[in-house]
Amino acid sequence: MGDRRILVVEDNPKNLKLVCDVLVHFGYEVVGATTGEDGVRLAGEIAPDLVLMDLQLPGIDGVETLRQIRAIESIDAVPVVAVTAFAMDDDRERALASGFDAYVEKPISVRALPQQVETFLRLGRVR
Repeated sequence: MGDRRILVVEDNPKNLKLVCDVLVHFGYEVVGATTGEDGVRLAGEIAPDLVLMDLQLPGIDGVETLRQIRAIESIDAVPVVAVTAFAMDDDRERALASGFDAYVEKPISVRALPQQVETFLRLGRVR
């Protein structure tokens, strides 16, 4: 699985550490950001293979962060996955309608996450 760079945008330090630790354990290179603004900047700098992004962020939210990442031409084909604690039935549809390629619910399953990430990397961006 290794040699893939994943950008994780998550403002909760415990959640960020958990996701980063799991992905590093499975051989991914992981870069963390705690705000949407940092997520946009880092996405442009590191050209990740995948972005996992919380929808609830301080400053600009996940949807606006996604819009700004999509505006960076060099990485516009990178899949961006929404990660959110929202449990409402329409949240998945809202995230996908906003342009996210997929959706992962919190709490994140440590057991399922590596396979989910591998699937997102394989499928790439949903056009």
